[in-house]
Amino acid sequence: MIYEEIKDFYLNYSGRKCVIGYSVGGRALFALHAGDEFGKQFISVYAVHGREWITARLALVHVSCGVSAGWGGWIIPLLNPDGALISQTVSPMWKANARGVDLNCNFDAKWGTGVLNTRTRGAENCIGDYPFSEPESKALRSFTLKIMPHAAFAFHTKGEEIYWEFGGRGYEEGARILALSSGYEPKIIKGSAGGYKDWCLERLNIPAYTIECGADSLAHPIADVKKLKKCYKMLKDFTQRYGR
Repeated sequence: MIYEEIKDFYLNYSGRKCVIGYSVGGRALFALHAGDEFGKQFISVYAVHGREWITARLALVHVSCGVSAGWGGWIIPLLNPDGALISQTVSPMWKANARGVDLNCNFDAKWGTGVLNTRTRGAENCIGDYPFSEPESKALRSFTLKIMPHAAFAFHTKGEEIYWEFGGRGYEEGARILALSSGYEPKIIKGSAGGYKDWCLERLNIPAYTIECGADSLAHPIADVKKLKKCYKMLKDFTQRYGR
């Protein structure tokens, strides 16, 4: 199971690391640091949705690729370990956490205003009872406020697109760098709200990007991280080129 895989990697990792919180089911939310301890910092989060657990393996690729001089970053491979377990063992298309809440609709950024938002537990785009009602989103919020990163990334599947704007705020330069690195299309989407990227843009006013990894022709859940190989160098390239 992916949780055990990430846990084993974490326990054997020799760099800086920490647990930022715990899931509904009591599973640890691991964070691994890569790069310069004192340079500009980023946060990159993966497996926000249960069925997108393959991105946790992409996180380990990003740890091994490293980042460019002058930057460091915290990589959170598996924000939704309970949802990933449900996807791997019971319901492959499960997207939410163990309480049936879509974590990427649970952030305080025009919460509950998305066109497809619902309060039906277990359904796609379930917003929860209130912003940060879930321990996973709450832990990521607290950790982000502690680090106060210079940029944030959320890796999802699928579609080969980069979302970089929310409510009129956005940093297009970074989207262009990510696009050059991967061949993905930078895109503005409407009718979505409550995501981590949205919150970082609206509340923290920092560059933040949602990257939809893998071709849209792939079926959930994707099992082979090599299908996401266009994303392997994205963090390395961003930290090498952004703001230069």
